[in-house]
Amino acid sequence: MRFVKLLLLVAAFFVGGFVSSTTTASAEERYGEQKVVYHINYGGGEEDKAYRAALTNVQNHINAVGKDHITVKVLLHGDGVNLLRDAMKNQTLQSDVTSLKTQNVQFLVCNNTLTGRHIDYENDLFEVFEDDIVPSGVAELSRLQQQGYTYIKP
Repeated sequence: MRFVKLLLLVAAFFVGGFVSSTTTASAEERYGEQKVVYHINYGGGEEDKAYRAALTNVQNHINAVGKDHITVKVLLHGDGVNLLRDAMKNQTLQSDVTSLKTQNVQFLVCNNTLTGRHIDYENDLFEVFEDDIVPSGVAELSRLQQQGYTYIKP
């Protein structure tokens, strides 16, 4: 009986060593280069929790893959545009957006939403510039997917 226990213990040691060696691959080896588009078209909810959770997902993704191995775009349309509207008054959202932008995350804003909701991107939205405006949010999602971007809805 002791021999069987010893044999099981030795087998577990080798299996454990194999599993840990295969899970410790570097992010670059494991994930390679990635291009992703995060799609936000919903409200932030109480205290902008949904927006903050989505931005945390983006940051976690960057952390896992490595900022030099990922291209990230956050596409906002419909109620999602309110993320940058709310950031005008919410220091935490401002900080999250600014931090992501310093890691080359691009925030894209739907012009159809801006026009339909009478939003002035220069005065109503946090850190949005002309280059950040796309004609149509949903058409841009399709275009990016055709260019090889992975679609993520946080």
